[in-house]
Amino acid sequence: MNGRDGARRAIWRRPGAVAIVLLAFALGFLIRGGCSGAGASNEREAAARAEGRIWICSMHPHVRQPQPGKCPICAMDLVPLEQPETEEEGPRVLAMSETAAQLAEIRTAKVERRFVDMDIRLAGKLDYDETRVKTISAWTAGRLDRLYVDYTGVPVRAGDHLFDIYSPDLYSAQEELVQALKTAAELSGNPGSPSIEQRAQATVEAAREKLRLLGLTGEQVAEVERRGGPPSPVIQIRAPIGGIVIQKHATAGMYVKTGTAVYTVADLSVLWAQLDAYETDLSRIRYGQAATLRTEAYGDRAFEGWVSFIDPVLTARTRTTKVRVAVDNAAGLLRPHMFVRAALRVRLGADGALAPVSFEGKWTCPMHPEVVKEAAGQCEVCRMDLVPAGESGLEPSAAPVPPLVVPASAVLLTGRRAVVYVRVPGRARPTFEGVEVELGPRAGDGYVVRSGLREGQEVVANGSFKIDSALQIQAKPSMMSADRGGRAAPAAGPAQDAPTQPAAGAGAPVPPPPPVEFRRALEPLVAVYFRIQQALAADATDRASEAARQFPTVLDGVRAEKVGEAEAVRDEWQHAAETLASAAKRVADAGPIQKQREAFAGLSAALEQALRRFGPLPVLSVRKAYCPMAFDNTGAYWLQEGDTILNPYFGAVMLRCGQIDAVFSPERAQGERHERRD
Repeated sequence: MNGRDGARRAIWRRPGAVAIVLLAFALGFLIRGGCSGAGASNEREAAARAEGRIWICSMHPHVRQPQPGKCPICAMDLVPLEQPETEEEGPRVLAMSETAAQLAEIRTAKVERRFVDMDIRLAGKLDYDETRVKTISAWTAGRLDRLYVDYTGVPVRAGDHLFDIYSPDLYSAQEELVQALKTAAELSGNPGSPSIEQRAQATVEAAREKLRLLGLTGEQVAEVERRGGPPSPVIQIRAPIGGIVIQKHATAGMYVKTGTAVYTVADLSVLWAQLDAYETDLSRIRYGQAATLRTEAYGDRAFEGWVSFIDPVLTARTRTTKVRVAVDNAAGLLRPHMFVRAALRVRLGADGALAPVSFEGKWTCPMHPEVVKEAAGQCEVCRMDLVPAGESGLEPSAAPVPPLVVPASAVLLTGRRAVVYVRVPGRARPTFEGVEVELGPRAGDGYVVRSGLREGQEVVANGSFKIDSALQIQAKPSMMSADRGGRAAPAAGPAQDAPTQPAAGAGAPVPPPPPVEFRRALEPLVAVYFRIQQALAADATDRASEAARQFPTVLDGVRAEKVGEAEAVRDEWQHAAETLASAAKRVADAGPIQKQREAFAGLSAALEQALRRFGPLPVLSVRKAYCPMAFDNTGAYWLQEGDTILNPYFGAVMLRCGQIDAVFSPERAQGERHERRD
């Protein structure tokens, strides 16, 4: 045994040395690629090139290259794109196997025509029914000797005694009736003078009528006749109507004149709910609609009513219209001035038309629409002849057509755009195509569709986001972003049965840009914004806060009167300026840089909207950039100068992560969007 063998045996006796040898062997194996690993990898790469495989970035699927490499945006390794074995599909079409569709939990639903019900939420307060509020006044001058109802809130019934009054006129009228009765009795036995007897009876009737006109009931007049003696100095006045005494205008011992109010009585068996409706709700509110009301006093207990009046005048201060709902209060639980929350039930047809309410075959009063009867007759309030509900304009002339409806879960909302995925018929494998649609209002668990779909199509009711994500993984355009050039994606299947309506805002006149003096004043404001953006890209919190604090000062220099002569445009700029100032203040006060960046996203959105409405700028060119990884991969936009990406949401960590999405050029039309740069 030589020295070399002895050294080897000494090494193997040491466990640490054995571990070092094995580790070195493993490292060498990995460095060499492990036997034929390098050759196999090269063979796979060559095969991928031969097959025409595309290499993409997992974080930026729009990056596509014919060979492996690094992503030019985030420097991640590109991965091969697995192409499905299927026929050539369009850019918005995704085909998958039945197993994949089941794993993705894809469920579809039919596009159908049906009436949909929705609730319009309004708030207001209860009030008296004005037709059931009466004033009890003195019918003759005199002194109030006693008030039987001496505080408000007392319920009274018709015929209940209210007060005693001493009145010289009542006293003399009683005396006249007593004397007339005596004269008529004396002449009743004189058969030779029938005309004199008739005149005596006429005098008696006149005396009776005078007492009734002075406030006495028929029973009280009969009591005066039975008594026959000297007149009573004090007469008791009784309630002509029933209700709750809501006001007491007089006190005992007070002298009153004819017509002086003594009490105000209200019948609370029916109340009015005075609700505030905004302009956007008025097109879906109609006389006769059923309403459900709830109050704080009774929690979830519902009270039923119906719309009895819609104020024809808009309140300028609140920009609302009063909607009156008549509510039955026979149980007496509700009280005037209670706050209420109301839900008006609306049944929608196509094109926003309202389905008929339950007034078919009924009669109503043109002057008092709350009076509704089953048959013809007269109004119990004003004695006018009732008219059919259709003649009064309360019922539509023709029943509307049911609208197209899709489940709410099928719609992907992206700002002003709405997208659904439609199953393409006649395919062996589940195939889905993205379609841009124009929506009407949401009603319950569905949306009304104005254009973009036709009856009988199948839309994806569950799994739309998964389909959209799969499109992006295959480097196809997402339906969550607008098509290039602002074009809508084509609809699947043949054309609709009827001509489609233009998309929202299509064909609308584009407002002219404000005067150049105003647009020139916007450029210093944008320059201050760029300072904030560049400071955040440099991770300079203090510089970003300082620039954000200067933003409102520069904003004050943009004079509202220079935006144009139209008051509506000046109000629009005032609202935009308030939004910008508030967003800048949040950036200045945010504190930590991550909070600043979150607030900066709001400032960016507000400034972009202002530039689209009040631009273009005379000289300054602005780029709109987008980073899909900002804020935990939710994505965010910002504005910047030049084409070199300066990401304010990551700073030095990923300074170049992002892409230019649009350009606001001074020589182009306001808000013109260039093609996305891949």
